[in-house]
Amino acid sequence: MSPIATLSIDATITERGQTTVPAAIRKMLGVNKGAITFKAMSDGTVVIEPKTEEEADPAIGAFLSVLSNDIARGNLMPLDTSMLDEIDDLVGGLDVDMDAPLTDD
Repeated sequence: MSPIATLSIDATITERGQTTVPAAIRKMLGVNKGAITFKAMSDGTVVIEPKTEEEADPAIGAFLSVLSNDIARGNLMPLDTSMLDEIDDLVGGLDVDMDAPLTDD
């Protein structure tokens, strides 16, 4: 069952691709100014929603905390030429295509 339109308001798109979100639509969305999100749906319709703040990823926060503690304790070493040489010995001559899809291996 597809949703039924409860309000239909015409708007004009300028040559620069700009438009004004009509006051009635802003009121329905609960926004006066700020960001909105346009979502293109598979059936060809477009949904306009108020932009919500993305939730912080707890894993990133935990990782940054561990990293910060390691830096404070002096557990991190700067990358010097001998370490670069060691890395080059381990992977020397190996070509990596960063755009290639990952294999199942």
